[in-house]
Amino acid sequence: MNIQHASHFNREKVTEHYSKKDGVPVKYVCTSALGEEKQSMDIYYRETPHPQFGNKYFGLFMNNFTNNLMITNADKIEGAEFAMIQDKDGKYWYSSHRHDCLFRDGCMIDGGRTYVRTNGCNTVLFKVENGEMKCLMNDMQ
Repeated sequence: MNIQHASHFNREKVTEHYSKKDGVPVKYVCTSALGEEKQSMDIYYRETPHPQFGNKYFGLFMNNFTNNLMITNADKIEGAEFAMIQDKDGKYWYSSHRHDCLFRDGCMIDGGRTYVRTNGCNTVLFKVENGEMKCLMNDMQ
């Protein structure tokens, strides 16, 4: 699947940094809010729980008030559903948070993990499972 992500940071550098720092492979999963937040974060996954905090997913984002890099437990993303639209080149696109409205090739998607709003275009439903985006079904309409 050719899923397009609007990540905030250089995914390769972050993956390399945390894989080396934690001593286990870390991989990028998605850029999303965990729920109804107005801001998304880059979410990463490790197969083994963090030894100190116990989470498998973590999110990185910039604090809008202090402009500091923040890290948070993002285990809530496991099982989250992502409705996506597909462009003419076969790429899949998703809304990363409730105020992230995307337009691609005449199709629109909005709502992040809070709700799904489209302009009637076909959508494909994905779900985060064990650090992967799994396709659940085509054409939710």
